[in-house]
Amino acid sequence: MKKITSTIEFDGKTYSLETGRLAKFANSVFVSCNDTQVLVTAVASENELTDIDFLPLQVEYKEKLSAAGKVPGSFLKREGRPSDHEILCSRLIDRPIRPMIPKTWHFETQVIANVFSYEPDVNPDTLAAVGASAALLISDIPFDIPVSEVRVGRFQKTQEFIINPSDSQLKDCDIDITVAGTDAAIIMVEGEMKEISEEDFINALDFAHQKIRQLNQLQKDFCAQVEIKKRPFVEEVIPEDIVSFIEDNCKDEMQKYVHTITTKNERHDTRNKIKESILELTKEKFSVTDEHPEYEEYTDKLERWVDTVTSKLEKKLMRSMILEEHIRLDGRSLTQIRPIECEVGLLARVHGSSLFTRGETQSLTSVTLGTSRDEQIIDGLAPVYNERFILHYNFPPFSVGETGKLTTGRREIGHGHLAWRALKEMLPSQAEFPYTIRVVSDILESNGSSSMATVCAGSLAMFHAGIPLKKQVAGIAMGLIKEEDKIAILSDILGDEDFLGDMDFKVTGTKDGITACQMDIKIDEGLSVEFMRKALEQAKEGRMHILGIMNQCIAQPNKELSKYAPRFETIKIPQDTIGAVIGQGGETIRTITKETGTEINIEEDGTVLIASVSKEACEAAKEYIYRLTRKPQEGEIYKNCLVKEIKNNIGAIVEFLPKTSGLLHISLIAHERVDDISKYLKIGDRIDVKLIEIKDGKYRLSRKALLPRPNNTKKSKEKDNKQENKEEITQENKQENI
Repeated sequence: MKKITSTIEFDGKTYSLETGRLAKFANSVFVSCNDTQVLVTAVASENELTDIDFLPLQVEYKEKLSAAGKVPGSFLKREGRPSDHEILCSRLIDRPIRPMIPKTWHFETQVIANVFSYEPDVNPDTLAAVGASAALLISDIPFDIPVSEVRVGRFQKTQEFIINPSDSQLKDCDIDITVAGTDAAIIMVEGEMKEISEEDFINALDFAHQKIRQLNQLQKDFCAQVEIKKRPFVEEVIPEDIVSFIEDNCKDEMQKYVHTITTKNERHDTRNKIKESILELTKEKFSVTDEHPEYEEYTDKLERWVDTVTSKLEKKLMRSMILEEHIRLDGRSLTQIRPIECEVGLLARVHGSSLFTRGETQSLTSVTLGTSRDEQIIDGLAPVYNERFILHYNFPPFSVGETGKLTTGRREIGHGHLAWRALKEMLPSQAEFPYTIRVVSDILESNGSSSMATVCAGSLAMFHAGIPLKKQVAGIAMGLIKEEDKIAILSDILGDEDFLGDMDFKVTGTKDGITACQMDIKIDEGLSVEFMRKALEQAKEGRMHILGIMNQCIAQPNKELSKYAPRFETIKIPQDTIGAVIGQGGETIRTITKETGTEINIEEDGTVLIASVSKEACEAAKEYIYRLTRKPQEGEIYKNCLVKEIKNNIGAIVEFLPKTSGLLHISLIAHERVDDISKYLKIGDRIDVKLIEIKDGKYRLSRKALLPRPNNTKKSKEKDNKQENKEEITQENKQENI
C-alpha cells in the first residue's frame, strides 16, 4: 500500500493523517499535530466468538516516555502497567467509538494508540481519538461514520473559548471539557468547570461541535484516498416464528412485571423466572421431530435467542410505559428523586466519614488527612508533579449481590476521577489548609449512579473532617428515553434505566453552578440543544433537592479536626539558619523527627511546617528548632538543657543551645552552699538555666536564679547576694589561675 496523507489547518495548527508507511499488517493511522505524533492501529480477529452477547472491543492508549525525552523511573527502566491517566484516555477513546460498531459484531477487536512524540503544548489524547476513528474507517470493521474528539477551554477573564488548549492555558480557564461527536450529534462529553451556568455549558458544546465537524471532514478526505473493503457481516436474524412464539407467550407476564413496583433484586428474580419459563416452552415447541428436522440447527441457539427476544421486549415495554404513562420501574415520576439518607461520623477512628444512601445505591466514604509527604507523585509525559487531593472509588462485587475478584479496573478509575473533578474546585488553598487529603468511597450497594453518590458522600465526609470546602457539592445522573418525536428525560436513573435508556448524563455542582459532567449518548441522532437545555435544568432542580437534604445533615465544615488527625504548626526561621536545622546530610532534622515523632518540612524562605498527631510533639519540635536557630541573649531562660561536663569545685558545663555551652558556676547551682556538685548534677541531666552574662564569647549561666528562695526577707536577700558575689569572684579567680 502506498503512503497516503491528508492534512488540515485547524486553529492555527497543522493536523495530519497518514497511512501506508507504518504498521502495514494492521489498519494503521499516524496522526500528528506539530511535534505530537500518535500511531493508532485497529485489528479484528478472523474468527467470530459465538458464545458471547456483547461487543468484544478493547482500547489501549500508551504513552512512551521516550516521546518526551524521559527515561522511566522504575527499576526495570521500561514502561509498566498503564497509569491512571492512560486508562482515562483509553476510556475517552472507547466511549465514543463503541456505540458506532454494531453490538452484534462478535469478532475480537483491538484499538491501540501509541504516543511516540510529545510536544508539551499539544496534548495527544484527542489526537489519539481522531486516529482511532480514522483507523476503524479504513479497516474491514463495520464502522462507517467518522467520530472526532476535541478539548474545549474558556479563559476565565475574557470568556473566550479555545480549542485543544495546552496545560498552561488551562490554568487560566474555567471550563475544561472533552467532547466527541459525529457531524449530526454529540455523543460523549466529560470534563470539569468552575461553577458555570447551564447556558455556558451548552455554548461550550456548540463551540466544540463546530470544530468536531472540521476534523470529521479531514477523516472523510483521508478515507476518500484509501481503497476500503469492509468485511462481509450479516447480523444474525432470529426466525420470525420463534420471535413471535416467545413474545406471544411472555408478553402478558412481562407487561405485568414491568408495571409492578419492585426492588432491583425482585426485578432480577422475576426476569429470570420469566426467561426460564419461556425457555422451557420454546424448547418444547421447537424440539426436533420427524416433521421438523430443521429444528436441529436451533437447539444450541434457543437459549441465546430467548434471552435476546425477552430483553428486547422488556426494553420496549419499559420505554413505552415511561413515554406513554410517565411511570418508571420503581413507581417514580420522571423528575422524582429516590429517598435519600445522610449520616456523618459513622467510622470512629477515621478523620472524617459519611454514609450516603439514595434508593438502593449506597456509599460509605472516609477521609484521611496527611502531610506533604503523603502527596501522590504523578509521572508521565509532562513534568513530574505532586497531587495533594486523592480520591479512590471502590466497587466490590457484593455491592450488586455477586461474587468476583477484588480489583481496581477502568470503571473504578473512571468513576473516581469524575468524583475527583467534581470536588477539587471547592477545596481550600494549600496555604489555608496545608493537608494532603485522601477520600475513599466504598460502594456498599449499587443500583444506578454510584459515582454521583460518591460525590455527595465525599462532600459530606470532608465537611465532617473539618476541611473548609467552599461549598457543598452534589451530583445527579440523568437518563433519556427517545422514540421518534417522543422524549422523556429522567432524573436520578436506576441501573436498569441506564441499561435500557438512550443517555447517561451525570452532572455535579454546587448551589451556584456546574463543577463536572460526564455524558454518553447511545443514539445516532443525538439531542437537540433545546432538549439538552431541558435536561440541564431538570438536573439542576434535582441537584438543589439533594443539596438541601445534605445540608440538613451537615451544613458547614466542622470547626475542629478529629483528635486522630495530624496537627500543623508553622514557624518562621532566618534563612541563614536553615542549614543548621537540616544538618549535614539531613542528620539534624532526622534526629528531631525521630525524637519528637513529628514530620517537618522546610521551605526556601525559612517557613517550617511541623505535623504531628499530638500537640505536645509539635511543641517539642518547635522548641528544638528554636534552640537551633536562636542566638544567645542575656536574661533569657533556656529549658531542658544538657549537662555535658562536671568540673569539681568549679561548676558544670551546660549546653543551653545546640552546640552552644556555658559555665554554670558552683555558686549558681543552688541557694545553699554547694560543696559536692554530684549531689545536685550528673552528666546527662536536663536542667533549666538562665543566661546572666555574655563576655568575650563566654556564657555565664545560673540555675539558682530559677529556684525559689528559702527565705524571702529583704535582709536575707542582700546577704545572699553579697555572699554569692564574693564566692563567685573567689572561685572564678581560682578557675583563671587554673
